Amino acid sequence: MMNNAKTPLFHPAPNAVQTRRRFLAQGAATSLLIAGLPVIAQARVEASAERAAEIRFLGKADAAVTVAEYFSMTCGHCGRFHRNTFPQVKTDLIDTGLIRFEMHPFPLDGLALRAHALCRALPTDSYFKMVDVLLDKQESWIGAADPVAELKKFAKFAGISSGAFDEIMLNRSYLEAIVQIRQDAVSQHQISSTPSFVVNGDKAFSGALSFDEFLAELNAFGI
Repeated sequence: MMNNAKTPLFHPAPNAVQTRRRFLAQGAATSLLIAGLPVIAQARVEASAERAAEIRFLGKADAAVTVAEYFSMTCGHCGRFHRNTFPQVKTDLIDTGLIRFEMHPFPLDGLALRAHALCRALPTDSYFKMVDVLLDKQESWIGAADPVAELKKFAKFAGISSGAFDEIMLNRSYLEAIVQIRQDAVSQHQISSTPSFVVNGDKAFSGALSFDEFLAELNAFGI
């Protein structure tokens, strides 16, 4: 949980998350992890305020219930939710047309901001694949000696050149647009921790919930 939701985060210096055990600090380890993953097709990269603000969602566009998740790429609770709970959410609620599931960036630190920037520069299909990869393999890049360099390796895996990656990381207006999404979540929904979920723009709850706990929060909406 962050202390000040309104402080812009543009510096990729090490943070508290990175002080955890460095399980896979060697770059070669990340290369091996990437080699075992499904290939993300080369995608058109666009680092613009418009691309940053695009609403990324899974499921029926006109589903009766919309769940908006606010998450941070370096948040361990977010990683656990997506590894342990989200697969059943997708199978039982999203793929069946019961809910539309949106994913919104809420970076808690500079490294998370840069990971979100990498993901949101990709079109929708590649976006969700990259989010899945980075959340599934969190420790391989968060715990690395140079986490931004590790992100660049994941970017290459998605067909993003070294130069294009550097442009994304240095595009201040693009980074500011992502931070603005976080600011809006704070002012509109009083979001202060991750993962947090807002249902139909109204009810908000948070935490790395189990599927049953997540489902219970949706009962009032007929799910």
